[in-house]
Amino acid sequence: MPEEKEIKQEKKTDNHRRRRGGSSSKKVILIGNPNVGKSVIFGLLTGKYVTVSNYPGTTVEVSYGNTAIGDRNFVIIDSPGVNNLTPMSEDEKVTRDILLKERPETVVLVADAKNLKRALMLLIQLSEMELPCILDLNMEDEAKARGIETNYRKLGDLLNIEVIGTVAPQRKGIQKLREAILKPRPPVLSMHYNPVIEEYAGKISAMLPEAGVSKRSISLMVLSGDESLKDWLMTNLHTEDLKRVEDLRDEAQSKLREPIAHTVGHSRIKLAEDISRKVQKSSIVQSGMLSQRLSSWTMHPFWGVPFLLLVIFGFYEFVGKFGAGVLVDFFQNVIFGHYLNPAIEKTIKAIIPVPFIQDMLVGKYGIFTMALTYALGIILPITTTFFLAFGFLEDSGYLPRLAVVSDKVFRLLGLNGKAILPMILGLGCGTMATMSTRILETKREKIIATFLIALVIPCSAQLGVVFGMLGTLSIRAFLWWAGCMIIVFVFSGFLASRFVPGEKPDFFIELPPLRAPAIGNIVMKTLSRIEWYLKEAVPLFLLGTVILFLLDKIKVLALLEAAASPVVVTFLGLPAKTTEAFLMGFLRRDYGAAGMFALAKQGLMNENQVIISLVTLTLFVPCLASFFMMIKERGIKTSVLMMALIIPFALLVGGILNFILNFFK
Repeated sequence: MPEEKEIKQEKKTDNHRRRRGGSSSKKVILIGNPNVGKSVIFGLLTGKYVTVSNYPGTTVEVSYGNTAIGDRNFVIIDSPGVNNLTPMSEDEKVTRDILLKERPETVVLVADAKNLKRALMLLIQLSEMELPCILDLNMEDEAKARGIETNYRKLGDLLNIEVIGTVAPQRKGIQKLREAILKPRPPVLSMHYNPVIEEYAGKISAMLPEAGVSKRSISLMVLSGDESLKDWLMTNLHTEDLKRVEDLRDEAQSKLREPIAHTVGHSRIKLAEDISRKVQKSSIVQSGMLSQRLSSWTMHPFWGVPFLLLVIFGFYEFVGKFGAGVLVDFFQNVIFGHYLNPAIEKTIKAIIPVPFIQDMLVGKYGIFTMALTYALGIILPITTTFFLAFGFLEDSGYLPRLAVVSDKVFRLLGLNGKAILPMILGLGCGTMATMSTRILETKREKIIATFLIALVIPCSAQLGVVFGMLGTLSIRAFLWWAGCMIIVFVFSGFLASRFVPGEKPDFFIELPPLRAPAIGNIVMKTLSRIEWYLKEAVPLFLLGTVILFLLDKIKVLALLEAAASPVVVTFLGLPAKTTEAFLMGFLRRDYGAAGMFALAKQGLMNENQVIISLVTLTLFVPCLASFFMMIKERGIKTSVLMMALIIPFALLVGGILNFILNFFK
């Protein structure tokens, strides 16, 4: 969830850069593959207070923080995770551009100690860029647990750089890393390509201007067909020189059978494998055999499905039954219903004689009796259990494996298995899920994923309330709701994949090992997320209740209910009171869901009406915060178009469902 941070607009980038360190501060850039703990290292080097801003011209966020080592000041830049510095995604382009333009004092390559070869693929490219580096082998405890041992001294001698081992959550090795930042060296690696590539790399290098990285590395990117460099080349070369560079690239490719990018990649892989073999040895660790088998089963095309169903069942029992059932009953009925609300109501009526203020505080739409009861008595227990369950899945390493299992299904929707990660994050918060679509490679994927998150994916609080309502009904109600969600998800995703233009994505994802989650880490993350919920959601609950109170007082709420009656009552077959829930669902989805929950508990809806209301509200609209994030990520035109499609579509599905359920009565 969001930590305390400052979000800046792109137009303020220059001022922002001056503020984040000044001319006397040297730049240290952290790079690494995804999921290697780079951001944790960044946090330990810089502390809690950092600046986060979009990299100019992109939607990719980059973190900046200041630190002092000895008597020197540094600006630490946390770049997006990458697999290659010849970009194939926006994240990789941003990281490459940072190296190209920022002229770093030091590059810290954060690596997974279990997967040295992948890190060396990046280090070879950093060596070609002639950048001073440090290699940080993070998660060395996991490597040792899997029987992987690395000779750090030998590796450092082979590479001619400092090699540090760290275990970030335990702060192990962080002080050594800080000291190593003061003495970086360019890696020395003997990397020779096909003579044709070497010849034309030399010719192109002679035509290039000075840059933050070596001319040779830029020429290799050009020969590898890196189209993302074109803007930089157009800015730094005359038109005739640019045409000559492109001609040299095409001429070199015509002399080789295999694409130059493949030839370069194979040569780098071979060198990375050779170095890995010299410095690493692996032994079979018996304690890891079960974990490895379990890892294979969770990704199996057949056996992976029972694991998924088991996870869903566990989620339902813990969040839906325990959180939305046992805990909500206790907090809403006992804590608030029996003790707090009666005491507060009595106190307020005794000390505040004004009826208007009394109603605003403890009336039907009162701040205490409605807003805080909903926010703390209904939603907080549900979100807490969800965050605990989600944290368990995060730390166990299961979520990336779920992406592997779901890849074939997502292919039908124009996505790949990686898209399930924003979808699952959407079960926590639609706002953060929309932001996390940045992990997807293409604009087409990001649009489709954002649309599906806004349309189908309920947030944690909404999902918990849904489970809580369905938990009091028969299994039939759950099957109808879940079936509708699955059908709409597949149908709308299939249509979107046909209408949204763009290329189909490849699938590549880092798989961390399956591990037993650390309870302390889960609790800390849950507390952080609860803090975020209290700061972000509760004020909106208060605002929503005040709006409802005022609308009720000036009789507008009754007019809205009457105006919506043909749709809500006649077409959807729901009580007129559900109009309030639909109205406030736009302010916050969970507020709307909590309103439905209250109506159901009062016995104002039968089983069919509960099903229809939940399906319609789930599909209806994303909350206001999610809508603003959609605008930030996808632009106002695309976001408004999505909303214009979602609202009538949700009502149409609800109306059709009402007709079907009444037909089969």
